[in-house]
Amino acid sequence: MSRIGKLPIDLPSGVTVNISKGNLVTVKGPMGELTQQVNPDIIIKVEDNRIILKRPTEQKRHKSMHGLYRSLLSNMVEGVSKGFEIKQELVGVGYRATSNGQILELALGYSHAIYLEIPKEVKVEAVTEKRANPIITLKSADKQLVGQVAAKIRSFRKPEPYKGKGIKFVGEQLRRKAGKAAAS
Repeated sequence: MSRIGKLPIDLPSGVTVNISKGNLVTVKGPMGELTQQVNPDIIIKVEDNRIILKRPTEQKRHKSMHGLYRSLLSNMVEGVSKGFEIKQELVGVGYRATSNGQILELALGYSHAIYLEIPKEVKVEAVTEKRANPIITLKSADKQLVGQVAAKIRSFRKPEPYKGKGIKFVGEQLRRKAGKAAAS
């Protein structure tokens, strides 16, 4: 058995699961509603406030799908109950971030500002305090979507290894390189 796939998913209070024809799983909770199409080979059951996934055979593809869909459904349940949050920090002189609704404006040392439209499922907030680096906070019920948006923002200016300038995740440890040694 797959170690991940055989674990049942506990449903917190306020979260409902609906499994329709064709293995379309809909999870509703206080933070929103998410849907996921599950391969018809995987058997999904909801028993006494738990989601249980089973696979029909021990084939390699069934084993891999078993763990995959269990993880996806677990992330959906956690997302609609608690939500996911990613914080990013802009490190660099003159780097700024401002959010106006679902539009994020970034000044990252280029000759022009970068405007990024954030999907409506993701809430964005940019905070700039004096003497501190600007911080962008992304919140959503969909773990995949919030991670994809964070990766897109980071791709505009990845942290460089010499001075550490760029967009990094809060708490991320960067590998730093030594600069040129001064000739003496």
